[in-house]
Amino acid sequence: MTFIERLGVSVPVVQAPMAGVSTTELAAAVSNAGGLGSIGLGATNSTDARAMVEELYARTDRAFNVNLFVHRPATPNVERERDWIEWLGPAFAELGVEPPKALRPLFKSFIENDDMLAMLLETRPPVVSFHFGLPPDDVLSALRMRGITLLATATSLDEARAIEKAGIDAIVAQGIEAGGHRGMFDPAQTDDALGSLALTRLLVQKTNLPVIAAGGIMDGADIAAVLNLGAAAAQLGTAFITCPESAANDAYRTLLTGPAAQYTALTSVISGRPARAMANRLMTLSADIGEPVPPDFPIAFAASKALNAAAQAQGVQGFGAYWAGEGASRIRPMPAAMLVEMLHREIQDSLGEG
Repeated sequence: MTFIERLGVSVPVVQAPMAGVSTTELAAAVSNAGGLGSIGLGATNSTDARAMVEELYARTDRAFNVNLFVHRPATPNVERERDWIEWLGPAFAELGVEPPKALRPLFKSFIENDDMLAMLLETRPPVVSFHFGLPPDDVLSALRMRGITLLATATSLDEARAIEKAGIDAIVAQGIEAGGHRGMFDPAQTDDALGSLALTRLLVQKTNLPVIAAGGIMDGADIAAVLNLGAAAAQLGTAFITCPESAANDAYRTLLTGPAAQYTALTSVISGRPARAMANRLMTLSADIGEPVPPDFPIAFAASKALNAAAQAQGVQGFGAYWAGEGASRIRPMPAAMLVEMLHREIQDSLGEG
């Protein structure tokens, strides 16, 4: 029995967590259709996270995944934060609002969130995944003792080896094409910038763990390609954003179905960590006049979210975090269950199993 089959998953498709976009409705629809649905809890407090997990249990009796951010806790730096607010000043002035006087982290890392750990140990979601690093060994042991399957993102062979050494059950191999935040353990280090195909094959050959390929994967032919490289499954995020069950707003959906989806870029200007997105006003500002070193993640995120909230209140678009992978222009809007079923047929056709 394969790793995916042991989870009770019949289609080798993992829906990426996508904090802020993935909903319990979306995750349950994917799981009920045979894939592995996911929700992102990284930017959520433990009370709201508990409600989401309990709602997922009510919506599906199949396996689902909850994802946590395991970033190094932010170090405040008054000078960098002041410079960042000043750099954003013209954008706030354009909207006729005052920028924030100070910045603070919007959410905790899982490393420092005992309430979130207690919630996970009590609710026992079938799968828990980690992004930006790994929690301490005692936390992993506690989760494992509750019968929870553990996944973690790697962008390099070194990170994958750390994941394997920690006793994680499977690796999500995140290629440079992936939308949203790079899962690098240390963003100050040089990014290997490997594509999903190269990274998947490398980790299949150099580790003994199941590998879930991620990055730029949009259809069944893409999934078949990584399965042929030895992957156990593929993780898709951007492909699910235009499903009606997602929380993406109209502006986001319009961009994904228009010419803007043909171009994505990695940027740290939105959150303080490298992430792939379609262009927004902050990215344009950065390209035009440069930028200071951003505050630590997620302190920098507080500034861009305040700016986007002010813009949204005035009906102004263009300041949101429009995360998207390199395959975005191939997106196909449809209900999540229909998309999983279509992906399954395409996989079978590509592998000659149809």
